[in-house]
Amino acid sequence: MGILMIMCIGILAGRFLVSPRLKKGNEYVSILCTFILIFAMGVMLGKKENFLEELSSLGLSSFLFFLIPAGCSIGAVYFLTKHFMKNDESESCGKELEE
Repeated sequence: MGILMIMCIGILAGRFLVSPRLKKGNEYVSILCTFILIFAMGVMLGKKENFLEELSSLGLSSFLFFLIPAGCSIGAVYFLTKHFMKNDESESCGKELEE
């Protein structure tokens, strides 16, 4: 619960306290930190001597842990896009092409 409260405080601070110019800089810092985190995770995994054996032993269960959430996410985005994003964009593109 504490994590959600801290996240909400950050959302409110970003919404009301940070100027648009700083928001753009914050995006770059967030991307940089994400790259550093992924790199550090790769280094930690690379230090394990038997990483490939551990990886192959996970097998089907790890694949399903990837496939089920990814499939559900893609399905949810497709469903929400079809229902909430009407064809306004395609109609406006067609009108621009006719002119």
